Amino acid sequence: MRILVVEDEVDLARTLHTGLTAEGYSVDLAHDGRQGLWMARTGAYAAVVLDLMLPGLNGYKVCAQLRRESNATPILVLTAKNGEWDQTEALDTGADDYLAKPFSYLVLVARLRALVRRAAAVAPPVLAVGDLSLDVAARVCRRAGARVDLTAREFAVLELLARRAGQAVSKADLLYHAWPDDALDPNLVEARVSVLRKKVDAPFHRQSLQTVRGIGYRLVDDRERG
Repeated sequence: MRILVVEDEVDLARTLHTGLTAEGYSVDLAHDGRQGLWMARTGAYAAVVLDLMLPGLNGYKVCAQLRRESNATPILVLTAKNGEWDQTEALDTGADDYLAKPFSYLVLVARLRALVRRAAAVAPPVLAVGDLSLDVAARVCRRAGARVDLTAREFAVLELLARRAGQAVSKADLLYHAWPDDALDPNLVEARVSVLRKKVDAPFHRQSLQTVRGIGYRLVDDRERG
């Protein structure tokens, strides 16, 4: 499960990276608002830990822009500003929770877990693109009702494509999602997509996994072509 931490205090960001990694999360860091916004837009994150007082673009604007774009990723705001008006503004811009500095690390982890649980509870239990379905909780893939056995990496690649059905997903995004701790070699994605096509498309005479030249791949409902 991947978390994005947007924090300009480098020592604090490193501490959060170390601590959250020890909790079992994969953690990406951004040190200014513009970088954080770009990463939140392009990555598949379970939650964002967002400082308010950031260079480039403050946390209020980052949060508000993500919500305007219908990005529902849970956001936990961290800030040295602890007045009621600051807390209210952060929540009004779309933040899900608020924690003032200095904060208890145990409380931060507990609140982060709560946000992730709540988001999972309201997320669709099954992702469907045409007659291709992914039960995310059970890690089961089916095409036209028939079960398709996938490896963990294959499921991760297909899951991100299904979550962004119809959209072009870059190889970099797929690498971050399915290989969070490995070297970023685009050939890993190409090889997995090739295998996925043999499993979820070819046996069913389908072409739902499409190449988007110069970008990556997209997953579509192609039943009208069958």
